[in-house]
Amino acid sequence: MLERLFPRRAPTPKPLPQPNAQLALGALLVRVALANKNYVVSEVAKIDQILAATFTLKPLDAAKLRAQCEALERHAPGTPEFARILREEVSYEDRQALGEAMWAVAMADGGRDDDEEIQLMAIETALGLTASDMAAAREKAITPL
Repeated sequence: MLERLFPRRAPTPKPLPQPNAQLALGALLVRVALANKNYVVSEVAKIDQILAATFTLKPLDAAKLRAQCEALERHAPGTPEFARILREEVSYEDRQALGEAMWAVAMADGGRDDDEEIQLMAIETALGLTASDMAAAREKAITPL
């Protein structure tokens, strides 16, 4: 009865941070990992590793950044908005490296997945990468060492 008189109010969600290149990259990496609806530990670890290496972060800071990126990915605009931020703030060569990093995340679970590949191609296209650079990143990722 008290519940009807005094219903619980949902907590006010924290506002999402304004996307910058760091958050946009992380959100796109998360988006690639989530494309097949199977977000596994190996993909999370690869995202953390990429964020740590790219932005010179300690492992804990990379994990915190990834957590922010996961929230942003869930509630933020689509891929074109993130890609626009990266196109404006990151050189072409660095965007090529981002494409390779995204392929590394897609392959982190040990196999290729059509949904991840479709998401990756959409992201690479939105980043303005050429077809030959996209193919080179894919070949590098899927070719065993």
